Amino acid sequence: MPSDYLPLLILFVIAAVIAAVMVGGSWLLGPKRPTPAKESPYECGITPVGSARERFPIHFYLTAMLFIIFDVEVAFLYPFFVALRDMPEDVRSFALGVVGVFTLLLVVSFVYEWKKGALEWEDPVPHRRLKPAPQPVAESPQPALTGESR
Repeated sequence: MPSDYLPLLILFVIAAVIAAVMVGGSWLLGPKRPTPAKESPYECGITPVGSARERFPIHFYLTAMLFIIFDVEVAFLYPFFVALRDMPEDVRSFALGVVGVFTLLLVVSFVYEWKKGALEWEDPVPHRRLKPAPQPVAESPQPALTGESR
């Protein structure tokens, strides 16, 4: 029985040796010429501004969690419907009823989140919202006063 796992152990050893040789080789052979540009943090080509410890609004995390929750729930429906084909007829109708209740709860919770504004990207705290820059008001040209009246 342990001999059945010998090829797997050999594979892990070979993978570890290859990874160690690649990392060690790049560390030994790679150029070591630090410059201020190489030492600075990279943020998608934008010069870093402010502290890296700045807090994200909680709304960012809530939107991400809601996406994951609804995405995973919808992803569970596909394997269910694939397995539904192989179910006996009496179990199939019960299973469709269960998935109908599941889908109803999913839709109700989605509508609830939508109505509560959880899917809106605007920051819920007014003083942290980005305000558009004031636009200069273009003055309309004044008609020339000629002294004539009609």
